Amino acid sequence: MTEDLGEFYLRQLRDDCLPFWFPRSVDVEHGGFLHCFDRDGSLVDTDKSVWAQGRMSWMLLVLYLELEQRPEWLEWAESGLRFLEEKCIDPSDGRMWFHVARDGTPIRKRRYAYSESFASIAFAAHAAATGSDRSASKARELFERFTDWNFTPGKIPPKFTDARPMVGLAPRMITLVTAQELELRLGKSDATTAWIDRCIEEIERYFVKPDRKVVMEVVEPDGSISDHFDGRTLNPGHAIEGAWFILEEARRRNDSRLTKLGCDMLDWMWERGWDQEHGGIYYFRDVHHHPVQEYWHHMKFWWPHDETLIATLMAHRLTGEDRYLVMHEKCRTWSFSRFADPEHGEWFGYLQQDGSPSSTLKGNLWKSFFHHPRALWICHCLSAAAEEERNGK
Repeated sequence: MTEDLGEFYLRQLRDDCLPFWFPRSVDVEHGGFLHCFDRDGSLVDTDKSVWAQGRMSWMLLVLYLELEQRPEWLEWAESGLRFLEEKCIDPSDGRMWFHVARDGTPIRKRRYAYSESFASIAFAAHAAATGSDRSASKARELFERFTDWNFTPGKIPPKFTDARPMVGLAPRMITLVTAQELELRLGKSDATTAWIDRCIEEIERYFVKPDRKVVMEVVEPDGSISDHFDGRTLNPGHAIEGAWFILEEARRRNDSRLTKLGCDMLDWMWERGWDQEHGGIYYFRDVHHHPVQEYWHHMKFWWPHDETLIATLMAHRLTGEDRYLVMHEKCRTWSFSRFADPEHGEWFGYLQQDGSPSSTLKGNLWKSFFHHPRALWICHCLSAAAEEERNGK
């Protein structure tokens, strides 16, 4: 291709992704964002994910900080933050809802707390964009609430009986990246550094299995693999996302040991996850190569491919190994030829194993203006930095 990668990703962001979401997603009546859209951008549900309110506010603020200071991006993000504060916090316990109606009427709260982490990074980015001490304090408060809920024994209501206790990769991954974002926007603190160190150590100790060359999704409290459907299930995209979080910390610290850890996680889960027959990243696999229980295990979701695009480029930046560029191009070519919709823009969210669309949805309670634009922006930045180095700038 004649267009370099940096230009490609910036064009995809500016000309394909952003115009699909904005301004149609801005709820001028109730505040915040609508995000449940069909292929052509028509609204199919007015309910709102609280995750999306934080994620979309954060993404707009990142672009405002790093790409262009467009007043409407700041204005829209602030609408999202107001909606979060006014409509999305349960006054009975201070926790955030997961799912609300268009006007903010609560629909559902989940056992686990991730709404708080996405709201935290959004307020941190707002503090960086505006100098607001209030937003900085709100970001730290939400992060403390998130970590307290997820890591204080007994806080999260049990999903199962205590007969088979398990611990998960997800809270450690999200704590890691949230703390990284707070350090980037608000400066380092003893608290954020301690959480980063703890989460990397626990991911490596409990979930990374060099003997099997896998990264587990859940394990027993001592790190053992539970030989049951849930305990054996691998989520390659999730582990690859966690790999680039660790690679980002390796970059910040110039730490070769963390670089190896992140690259091992990427290598192993690419090997487990890439569909050799049809291409693309499987959603679930089994650690022992047994059949997987979930019926969507063979499908190709949008976000693992976005995370793989980031991870492979980041691995190449840190190691210089061309094989990561080969992996990146393999994923990029497959993804943009299947997920992309040249007629209406953006990516479909869900494909069958062969890469044909399973649904025409571009947005729902899980998919919003987050994974895909984040990947486009980070891949642009990584590619542009590499190009500058090649040109000796």
